Amino acid sequence: MPVNSTDDVTESTILLAEYDRLKEEQKTRIGFRDNLLYVTLAAATGVVAITAQSGEFRLLLSVPAVCLILGWTYLVNDEKISAIGCYVRDRLGPRLGELTSAHGAVFGWEVYHCNVAGRTVRKRLQTAVDLFTYLVLPLVCTCAFWCSPCVQPLLVLASLGQTLALAVLAWQFLRRTDR
Repeated sequence: MPVNSTDDVTESTILLAEYDRLKEEQKTRIGFRDNLLYVTLAAATGVVAITAQSGEFRLLLSVPAVCLILGWTYLVNDEKISAIGCYVRDRLGPRLGELTSAHGAVFGWEVYHCNVAGRTVRKRLQTAVDLFTYLVLPLVCTCAFWCSPCVQPLLVLASLGQTLALAVLAWQFLRRTDR
């Protein structure tokens, strides 16, 4: 039923509308984040295939750059997804519970799924997949470049900068593992 006047708008109605919008944003971000893995793997595979056909080993240095950009984007989206969950769990749910005098947690799924058996193992396995995709894969390409006949000092310097940036990205993935 549509709201006809401001008298019909309650704080509960506003909080439920906020919840709906947040869950929609979270759903969109999850889809985008998860697709970044596929895009990263496709881009890296494409670069490796082109490198193999052309023999231009310096092209391999584009893989770390792609992985850095897409990996950081993945992390930012993952952070927002988690932040939405925390906000719903810690702020929105309790406030709505107070207003409605609910017995027990409002939006129980937000708490329940965090305590499901095996969650810690799944989070660690996901971190391993993320590290493989955004760290190991670009480092293999970097090492292949270093072992190639076309190594030039400026490109080695650039690859060392990329390697340092990849280490920072890996640290960011690792520090988020238990969240």
